[in-house]
Amino acid sequence: MTDTTLPTSSDIQARLLKGPYHQWLGLRVLEVSEGAIELSAAWREEWVVNVEGGYTHGGILAALVDLTADWALVSRTGKGVPTIDLRVDYHRPAKGDLRASGKVIKFGKQFSVAEAQVFDTDGNLVASGRGVYATPVAKA
Repeated sequence: MTDTTLPTSSDIQARLLKGPYHQWLGLRVLEVSEGAIELSAAWREEWVVNVEGGYTHGGILAALVDLTADWALVSRTGKGVPTIDLRVDYHRPAKGDLRASGKVIKFGKQFSVAEAQVFDTDGNLVASGRGVYATPVAKA
């Protein structure tokens, strides 16, 4: 892709919200550039795994790591890419709205690597991870 055909923040926001799961997560594109994206996710009561503590389930955090890394690649390719492998590290319990930042680490012809970090409302790192994604092959 050339710089003139890169998707804009509003393009990515519209595409992102086509997915019902993304709608349910309350995702919003905060910033996008080639190979990088920042998203927010609006807290939902259904995320809570620990009622006494009010902590968000790790599956929500893993989903945010995966989709943020994936959409960092979309900001470069303009197309969704399937996840091949994903690693997530949990750093502390998460509460409230979340912000996720993702960037492409390696862009390859067949496989690409992207990483993401998820932060709570106080700016604390709650989860991070890295994924391997199938890179779309350009058609001649």
